[in-house]
Amino acid sequence: MKSLLAVGLAGFLGLYAATLWADTEATLVDAPSSTAQRLYAEARQDLLQIRVLVNNGRSQSSVGSGFLLGESDLVVTNYHVVSQIALEPDFYTGEYLDTQGRRGEVQLLAVDVLRDLAVVRIDRQGSGFFRLPDPDVALAQGEYLYALGNPLDLGFAISEGTYNGIIQRDFSDLLLFSGALNPGMSGGPSISATGRVAGVNVAHRRDGELVSFLVPARYLHALLDSIGEQPPEDFNPLIAAQLLEHQGIMLDRLLESPLSLKSLGGYQVPVRESEQLRCWGSADTQSRSGYTSDDIQCAMESGIFVSGELRTGHVGLSHSLLQRQGLDRWRFARVARQQFSNQVFRSSFNEHLSGPVCSEDFVDSNGLALRAVLCFRAYNKLEGLYMMELFSVTTDDPDNALLSGISMRGISWENGLRLAGTFLNGMQAGTDTGPAATTEEYQP
Repeated sequence: MKSLLAVGLAGFLGLYAATLWADTEATLVDAPSSTAQRLYAEARQDLLQIRVLVNNGRSQSSVGSGFLLGESDLVVTNYHVVSQIALEPDFYTGEYLDTQGRRGEVQLLAVDVLRDLAVVRIDRQGSGFFRLPDPDVALAQGEYLYALGNPLDLGFAISEGTYNGIIQRDFSDLLLFSGALNPGMSGGPSISATGRVAGVNVAHRRDGELVSFLVPARYLHALLDSIGEQPPEDFNPLIAAQLLEHQGIMLDRLLESPLSLKSLGGYQVPVRESEQLRCWGSADTQSRSGYTSDDIQCAMESGIFVSGELRTGHVGLSHSLLQRQGLDRWRFARVARQQFSNQVFRSSFNEHLSGPVCSEDFVDSNGLALRAVLCFRAYNKLEGLYMMELFSVTTDDPDNALLSGISMRGISWENGLRLAGTFLNGMQAGTDTGPAATTEEYQP
């Protein structure tokens, strides 16, 4: 008993010492620098919390941050902070809260859904601290930046970190900020030691430490220029137009060169690996089920936020090779058919999308016999945009089945056909590693 108590007491004292050290370290790390103290004191008058309220009852739905530009009554924030106001103004409204506890209504003026930016108007002017920077002024790697906002609705705060370059994995640039951004700070400013606006707080990686992102301030120029005398009565057509323009640019870039071909068993399958699309492989070589599988998955790491339930601008493609290992051919065919059916009919109900409209055909791609299903689902409030999904399975080998698919959210009907045709024309048997076929060879 004595030894157990001794061990327990030693463990407790060790835990206490570790906790005391961690608290001391946190105090040292989190203590604001003199620069941060000065900047917060100068900026706090123009720093705001942006709240979205349900019209019926005025209860709080979401919160973010924002900042007054110059001496104007214009406030910059993220689109995702005010998206409910843009999409459903009959149900949601907005208000601001400043560091002095004053509140007031916000009027949504302009949105840039692609860069996640928005501008609102309020009933007071700024002090002139936050000014629109010259777009030609560049940041230096390692330069200190200071993010301001209202994290987790706990109160206004400033977070110190460093600038670490431009991230180009999306189709718009993001600044990599090695500092803490927490929910509620979205839409707030990140500034240099001189007070120059470097970017707008937008996101952080949940699977990393101090890996955060800012929207470059240079994108604000075009958004401010788009503000008219009167804001749009309905933002849905404007958002749809922005997304339609983006999907055209996005697809042109994805298809500006032929898709690459990878060997998967006895097949050549099309993929696209780039800064925007990353590919991963996996294999199940255990034949306990009577067959093995090898998989390739390629997907974009990000998409475009439209609402809490809806994202667009995402591309994903996959290939899965099933190979018979002990299972009789009839049962193997049944497994392949079931997996193909699960792909095609996996779509669930979504109030933002119509039901799928599908067409099915048996096609020949470079001598490879395929059964293909192409489906479109329309976005209910974003005219001209669809979710496109294409699924195919080989039909010419009783011992092997290649199941492939590609999807894109937020694509026009014409570009959906173009992408589907390019993908199907890229598949072939054999080991030829030449370029993938062009879209003209097959139009679904």
